[in-house]
Parts: sequence; C-alpha cells; structure tokens
Amino acid sequence: MAPLYSQYNIFVEVQHGQSHQTVVNYCYTTPLKDNSRRNQDAMSHKAAYELLVETLTAQRVDVEAVKVALKRQQIETPSWGYANSGTRFKAFPWPGAATTTRQKLDDAAMVNRLTGIAGSVAVHIPWDKPEDNDYVAMCQYAEGQGIRIGAVNPNVFQDEEYRLGSLGNPDPGVQEQALDHLLECCDIMTKVKSNALSLWFADGANYAGQDSLRGRKQRFERHLATVYQHLPAGGRMLLEYKFFEPAFYSTDIPDWGVAYAWSLKLGPQAQVLVDLGHHAQGVNIEQIVAFLLDEGRLGGFHFNNRKYADDDLIVGTTNPYELFLIYNELTEGEKSTDETVRTCAHNVAYMIDQSHNIEGKMEAMILSVLNCQEAYAKALLVPRRQLAEAQAAGDVLGAHRLLTETYKTDVRPLLAQVREEMGAPADPIAAYRASGYEEKIAKERGKAATSGGYQ
Repeated sequence: MAPLYSQYNIFVEVQHGQSHQTVVNYCYTTPLKDNSRRNQDAMSHKAAYELLVETLTAQRVDVEAVKVALKRQQIETPSWGYANSGTRFKAFPWPGAATTTRQKLDDAAMVNRLTGIAGSVAVHIPWDKPEDNDYVAMCQYAEGQGIRIGAVNPNVFQDEEYRLGSLGNPDPGVQEQALDHLLECCDIMTKVKSNALSLWFADGANYAGQDSLRGRKQRFERHLATVYQHLPAGGRMLLEYKFFEPAFYSTDIPDWGVAYAWSLKLGPQAQVLVDLGHHAQGVNIEQIVAFLLDEGRLGGFHFNNRKYADDDLIVGTTNPYELFLIYNELTEGEKSTDETVRTCAHNVAYMIDQSHNIEGKMEAMILSVLNCQEAYAKALLVPRRQLAEAQAAGDVLGAHRLLTETYKTDVRPLLAQVREEMGAPADPIAAYRASGYEEKIAKERGKAATSGGYQ
C-alpha cells in the first residue's frame, strides 16, 4: 500500500476485480502531528487525484468529461434550513441561526462560496416575506451575494383556517384564501426571477367519513388548474406528494401516481417533485425516478434522509447507497438517446429540504451538498456500456457488481480537485470551521427563542 493522505496517515490499495472494475480503497490509521499539515493536504490530495485519474483512465473513463459534469452540478439550499427548525415536539435554538431573510441569504451565499455548486436558495412564503414587501430588492440582494432565488414555496398549512385543509377544505372561503396565496406566489416568482412554484399540501382527513374523498380530489383539480394558468412564462409547477402526516386517514396527494396524473391533466409545465422522506418503508424510489424520467415528468427533488418517516435528516447520512442509486438513474437519463428523457434529466431541480434540529445549520447544509456531490460523482463513473452488455446477457450478478464496485470508489480526491479548479476550498467543511463564520454569526445574531415546529 502507498501513502496518500499523510495528515491522516491514509494509504491506498488498488484491487482489480473480475468485472474489470478497479476499486480504490483507503486505510486510515492514527493522525500524524505535523506543522506543515496544510501543505501536506494539498500535496496528498493531488497525489491521490493523479492515482485515481490513472485508474479511471485505464477503465476508459473520460475524467475531463466527468469533471465538466461535476462543475455543472447545482444543489439548491432551502432558506428555512438556515433558521431554527425541528419537530412538532421541540425546535432547539442554535446560536447564530438565521432569523431574517437577509441572514438566510447571507448563509446560503457562504455555503455556495465553500462548495461552488449551491448557487440558488429556495424561499418559503410568508416565512421569507420582506418587511417592506419589496421582493425585487430581495432578489437584488441575493444576486449581490452571488446567488439567486430558486423555487418559491407557498405556505397553506399553518394558518388557523387550514385546520381542515386548504384547496381541499370543504369551506369555499378557505379554498379561496389558499388560492389567493398561491396566485400571489405566482406573482412573486416574476419579481424574484424564479422559474419554479413548489407545492406541498398538508391537506387530508383523519377519520373515515370526515369528508368526501372524491370531492376533495375535484376541489384540488379545479383550483390547481387556476394556479397553472397563472404561472409565469417558462415557469413550472412542481407537485409534491406525501403518503401521510399531518393527515393520517387520507392525504389528498398521497403518492407519485396522483401527482403524475394531475400533472398530465394540467399540462407540460406541471411535473412531479420527489421528496425522499415522503414514502412508506421499503419503497423503491429509484424506480419512481426512472418511471417519471421516462415520461418526462420528473420535475425536482427535495433531498433529505429518513430512518422511519419524514425525518428530514441530512441527505446521504442514513442510506447513502440509495442516494447513489437515485443519481445513477438520473445520470443514465442525462446520457439517454431519448430526447424527452435527456431534456427532463437536465432540467431536474435538485433541492434540499431538511430540519437541522440538534446540529448547527451551516455545517449541516455544507455536508448535505457534499453528499449529493459525492453520489453524483460516483454515478458518473458507472461503466454504462459494460452495464448494458451485462444486463442484455442476463448476467445478474455481473451487472449488480458493476454498480456496487463503482459505489465503493473513493471519489474524494476527484472532488477536491474539481473544487479547487472552481475556486472553492478542497475541503469545504474544514474551511468553514477555520473561517470564523460560525463564531461571527453567533456573536452578531445570538440565540432566538423557539418552541416546536418551524421558526
């Protein structure tokens, strides 16, 4: 084994598998104490990168093309992820957590500077309503920080009137109130230069007989059609689904099938948004992704991770292999010869939607972006031609091993090199910890009082 990361005493071992895949493994031992650690870091990641390039080139991987794709990758962070948030039981306050929209935009800009691929931030209305109601100025402020406003997310679940739902509510007055807010958000899209209206509804019922299931469906379809007609030119409606919670007997948009059916009824600007935490246990999310890609109706993602339900944990922490398999389908779609699939894959909105309850907001967001970047990098290395040949030949385990062995590839040296070429630090988390930003915002903002839920 050859030494690579000397600051951590990391060694590399190259194994050549029967499937003609080369797996690069790293062995970690006791950290070394060295005053020239920073220089060693730079030298060691370069050495590891050069070895990885040699290995991948031998596999006929176009490393430069992979780097181009990684530099194009974009992950949208959520404004609410920088604020105090948590469960319905308790939201634990964090020193320096953002309490204003400008603070959220400042934090999002910092994450973008450190990662190089988080150039937009989703907003939630009215959580992010400017005090002076000047959305144009809010957009300009974001642009001044080197980022842009991404998806606009209406809130039709927190007002008292929404106890029995919003668009699905049996009260026509409440339906109208919700509809007015959604139309307002369409206008806000234009002011902040957003091209996506991201819709999640808490609507549903807790008891059988509480309301007409078909009646609720019809109300939704009628009102969503009105919203669709008010989308700005080039704007998209992203329909999110969730199989339960906060409603427990029925949810008005319970699964991807309902969201898909409604998007077909609404028109080409309506697509399905997949939240990784909004499925029952064991659901094959990558199969849903493949289906929606093939239909040209996959609009976006809300990335997070779950162990049991809609846990909103950091994406890639609980099941990183699932994240890789999802990106594998997306990457295959990007390379498809089918124009519908290829166009759909290239237009997917990649967004994070998480609640950082017991951890800091900034480092959690950086880690989330990096986990998505790592999954995508591995997916880009999948040998598509060999995989297709193994699948066509019915080589079950051969095809399976091509995926699993690619997943085992350590892409950290590649990502470090890509970040440096983009002007970002090779190790964004280490750079953030050394930046003093956490201490600065904690001192300036203090700790805001919280209770349960969001903000």
